[in-house]
Amino acid sequence: MQPADVEALFTRKDGTYFCARWGRPIAPIVFGVDDATLQVVKGAFEAVCALSGHQMAETDPELGANTMVFFFRDWQELLSVPDLGRMIDGLEPLVARLSAAEANQYRVFRFDTDGAIQACFIFLRMDAEMSALPAETLALSQVVQAMLVWSDQAFASRSPLGQLENGHIVLRPDIAGVIRAAYDPVMPSVAQDPSHALRLAARLK
Repeated sequence: MQPADVEALFTRKDGTYFCARWGRPIAPIVFGVDDATLQVVKGAFEAVCALSGHQMAETDPELGANTMVFFFRDWQELLSVPDLGRMIDGLEPLVARLSAAEANQYRVFRFDTDGAIQACFIFLRMDAEMSALPAETLALSQVVQAMLVWSDQAFASRSPLGQLENGHIVLRPDIAGVIRAAYDPVMPSVAQDPSHALRLAARLK
């Protein structure tokens, strides 16, 4: 990847550059799935954390679980989740907006005082499109998008995943390289200057 390609992954529609990584071990919890799917999702977190060199934990000492993955059929279901409104400001208008847009996924990040990711909420409305995806594909895609704060258009035209000749779905090598570079200990936890993309690109070589 060229520096411009990396920069595009973290440049939002309004032209601002923003990249943040996790500042603490990831402690995920999954709602709305059976045990088999639960293991697939947790396996995806383990695989991407191993790739990045980041850690996982059973619990977060401050939040209990700091990554919550919700599978559901209708956005309105979120309004009945206990205490979710306390954790996400403006939950009701957000649900109304996502429902009106017929969105099938959405992520909310929270950040610590240093600007690193502190928590992530992943919402997946299982419409026909989402339900048609294999659990492994859906889980890996969502975990990749939760490992860093990417641009809102980073994967609009191309998935972060690729397919091998044998049909297996894997993380694209270029995206894997960017994640690994972003978690290099010498890199900052958060960056808002495009020069950060140059440093990431240098580590890809």
